[in-house]
Amino acid sequence: MNTSLFDPKQFRQALGAFTTGVTIVTTQGPDGQDYGLTANSFNSVSIDPPMVLWSINKDSSSAHAFTEGSHFAVHILATDQEPLSNRFAKSGTDKFAGLDLQRGPSEIPLLDGCSARFQCKTTYQYEGGDHIILVGEVLAFDRFDKAPLVFHSGGYRRLVPPAPRGEESVIYGENWLGFLLGRAYYQLQLPIREQLKAMGMQDQDFELLGILSFSEGRTLDELRQLFEFTGKALAEEQLATWLQKDLLILQDERVMFTDKGRQLAIQWLAFAKAAEMSALEALSYDEAQQLKLLIGRVIQHTGAELPAHWRKENIWQDNNLWQQPDAIPAAR
Repeated sequence: MNTSLFDPKQFRQALGAFTTGVTIVTTQGPDGQDYGLTANSFNSVSIDPPMVLWSINKDSSSAHAFTEGSHFAVHILATDQEPLSNRFAKSGTDKFAGLDLQRGPSEIPLLDGCSARFQCKTTYQYEGGDHIILVGEVLAFDRFDKAPLVFHSGGYRRLVPPAPRGEESVIYGENWLGFLLGRAYYQLQLPIREQLKAMGMQDQDFELLGILSFSEGRTLDELRQLFEFTGKALAEEQLATWLQKDLLILQDERVMFTDKGRQLAIQWLAFAKAAEMSALEALSYDEAQQLKLLIGRVIQHTGAELPAHWRKENIWQDNNLWQQPDAIPAAR
């Protein structure tokens, strides 16, 4: 698709239709100076291991400090920290002047008064167009009882609980819930499959990678049971191939990723999160959270009708952000 004809101003306005949180990311550069900037590109990646990501413009004057540094801190701002957000959004000023700072690993500066705070070790860096995507392993975090500051359509916003709405009637056909959920699933999967195909993966690998990315540490029997939801059986030769490629290892009779396999899983999670972010751009933050909550209730209710061996508690104890009701929302 040729994007050279895009009007930058209109494109920015279109992106602004997506509601995000507001963060300040800080680090201490190799020169011993403190660096920080306001960003809304923060996103969660994984619960186990705990990982987050954010992106910085390559042209930013502080880009070198973050790409060359070993650690960074992400502060999710509270509703009363709009002035602090504006301060760190400007360049050419001493952003830390007069602030009471704590220090984290590698002397990264930590700010007070935020809604949540994450101290991270830089683990991966990826090229992302005119930005650099930084993935960090969370070493420590703090969560405070403060409402978060959000950003939408070029301005700061406050979260307001949604008013109750009447439920629309559902009819069979294209409005049947099963059809809608299935279509949404396959449309979400399409860009992920295309990206994995470009990496040389085969169709039969998609389900296995997806299931293992949130089900690592299962026994072979549990893995086979989860695989039944794809409508297919887990082929023993497929599993053997992954073991031969050093992507998996059997440890105490449980299927675990190797370091090579975990990197592949992190890429899958990044692709999947990008697909989710794109899909939810049509919704407000509150609508997106309500959608996940309601789908979760449907899953819980219909799960009571499943065969007993599919309802084992340990089968459903997923270890990533997709099943966390209070997971940090997707942000551009």
